[in-house]
Amino acid sequence: MKKIISNDYGHFLHEIKAKIHSHQYEAMRAVNRELVALYWEIGKNIHAKQKELGWGKAVVETLSKDLRAEFPGRSGFSARNLWKMRDLYSSYSKTPKLPPMVAEISWSKNLLILEKCKDDLEREFYLRAVARFGWTKAILQHQLENKSYEKHMLGQSNFDETVPENIRSQAILAVKDHYIFDFLALEEKHSERELEQALISNLRSFLTELGGLFTFVGNQYRIDVGGKEYFIDLLLFHRQLRCLIAIELKVGEFKPEHKGKIEFYLEALARQEKLLHENAPIGIVICKNKNETVVEYALSTTTKPIGVASYSTVHHLPKDYQDQLPSPSEIATHLQKWDGFE
Repeated sequence: MKKIISNDYGHFLHEIKAKIHSHQYEAMRAVNRELVALYWEIGKNIHAKQKELGWGKAVVETLSKDLRAEFPGRSGFSARNLWKMRDLYSSYSKTPKLPPMVAEISWSKNLLILEKCKDDLEREFYLRAVARFGWTKAILQHQLENKSYEKHMLGQSNFDETVPENIRSQAILAVKDHYIFDFLALEEKHSERELEQALISNLRSFLTELGGLFTFVGNQYRIDVGGKEYFIDLLLFHRQLRCLIAIELKVGEFKPEHKGKIEFYLEALARQEKLLHENAPIGIVICKNKNETVVEYALSTTTKPIGVASYSTVHHLPKDYQDQLPSPSEIATHLQKWDGFE
């Protein structure tokens, strides 16, 4: 028997393993689609019978009992779950875009979105995000609690013009409009250095608030340009975007000159730190507050990918946050940029 060349066999084994994992994943997705499709049809039938024949709550209890007797080893036919099937159908059936999305994610994630979201556009946002970015149920729960829909729709960045198309939607989602640092024990008036040190001391909570896909590289990260030292407040790396993230912290209102500083850092990182396989660095200015018009003007004159966000140290969004959301038509147009669900 011819001796196996270790390197060749190693590559061969890796390729076979990858194919097996891929087929297992596709098989699981197919099973999930069929399960959710079944639940959708059951919900549709219950809804129709109640509407046409005036059947009350008793029919669901009876149906649950009979189905569990017929399929003793099958879970999912409790009266509670049957009601959720009916609720999902009645809530989504009038919006043509939503039913196809339902089959792309698990039943438990569908129920979480149904329970927490009362607006069709908000539901579409989370349905698309889960399917596209592979959020686990725990991550989805965090995104819902963190009001990621509102923060995303209000986000101010120039990523539509400056980030490659293949990672654009991920980049837009990665940078929020407002961060809540309620885990910090800071006085109302604090310095930028105090803010930075508090975030470093609570690094895990900070990275979770950012979104979970960031890794810490350093604080007061030193770069040398022309023989002079400069220091970036926080330098992170985003695993999905595969790029460095430079963060500039400001305890006051956003000013146009903040853009110039972060631009300088991004140019230095691109020339000195970026690896060949990485995407261009992205900058985030996190400030205490901002004027949306000033931010809009500032970002319109740069070719560097920059987002501007505000922060608070208490667990609530600004009072007028909901009123600032774009119109439904603008939100719908924005969501259409996420072509496909994968």
